[in-house]
Amino acid sequence: MTDAAPLTIGDERVVTIGPIAHGGHFIAHSDGRTLFVRHAITGETVRVRVTDVNRKMVRADAIEVLEPDPDRVDAPCSWAHADGCGGCDFQHIAVEAQRRMKQEVLTDALRRFGRFSDDDLAALDLTVRELPGHPDGLHWRSRVTWAEDADGNRGLRRHHSHHIVPVDRCLIAADGVDVPGETRPGKVVHTVRDRTWRMERDGFWQVHEALPEALVGAVLEMGRPAPGQTWWDLYAGAGLFAAFLAEAVGAEGHVAAVESAESAVKSARRALHDLPQVALHHSDVTAWLRDIDHDAPDGIVLDPPRSGVGAEVVAMITAAEVPSVVYVACDPVALARDAADFRAAGYRLSAIRAFDAFPMTHHLETVGHFVR
Repeated sequence: MTDAAPLTIGDERVVTIGPIAHGGHFIAHSDGRTLFVRHAITGETVRVRVTDVNRKMVRADAIEVLEPDPDRVDAPCSWAHADGCGGCDFQHIAVEAQRRMKQEVLTDALRRFGRFSDDDLAALDLTVRELPGHPDGLHWRSRVTWAEDADGNRGLRRHHSHHIVPVDRCLIAADGVDVPGETRPGKVVHTVRDRTWRMERDGFWQVHEALPEALVGAVLEMGRPAPGQTWWDLYAGAGLFAAFLAEAVGAEGHVAAVESAESAVKSARRALHDLPQVALHHSDVTAWLRDIDHDAPDGIVLDPPRSGVGAEVVAMITAAEVPSVVYVACDPVALARDAADFRAAGYRLSAIRAFDAFPMTHHLETVGHFVR
């Protein structure tokens, strides 16, 4: 408890910025409260304005930089500032430094939520790797969801708000991606390693054009599926990993691909029609695992939603003594929580690969390999 007057929205304070936090914020302290600050960098002295106060946290924006960090740069987008578009967290930070900060977030998540020791972490390569094609961190996003208010105004939303900022051009969007007001019906085509997926425009696919190839490469390198083996692709989406697992296990092998979204299963059926060793299952993963009556596979690929797989799925996988689990994660905290459960069940995180799949934002993509 503190006797200080409570902070309120609109209050301004001069603070020294502390470590980075998951979610695109940096930690600072004032008036007995912890502040989660956007548009700042560790070590800077900045003036902040409070934007949100609740029982759990105080959010604030850096509105004036009094002592800048050497990694601070001018944001390339005129909307990337306090009260501007909430889509990009890090445009004010040099791209190389963004990756170092994401590595800090990944390391901290594994330490705090995965209960990894410093020795455990030292054995892993947690470098966040650049993906090819966009060294400046711009023009990589293959689709953008534009917002529209009741009056028909279009743009992108302010951070943690329904307010629409009238952005007319998104600099992280790839050339040719929809602009506000345009309607582009029909299907989109994605190609990975000479295999093609035709999907609805709102169907799930990785938004960085180089990420599917990077993820497939990491999954195959870590899992090493071999001819004749059986693999499960859980949360299979449109069958990206199932396709190349199937090629690796060959005609004598088997791949069970499990996905709950009907549209994704339909896309997988079209793309993988020439691979009879793939069995597609339109099902919730948890329900499917409860109902199956088969021997454990040689390996599993997990690509769950942002929330992770959860303790029940981990328990079913580890109880079956599956020897090899390749885990694709878009949230380092969810990965770390699930890693703690895998480790408690006798599995070891033998390798991890992290990709800067979302430059200018706080997001990253990781692939980890758990072995019994």
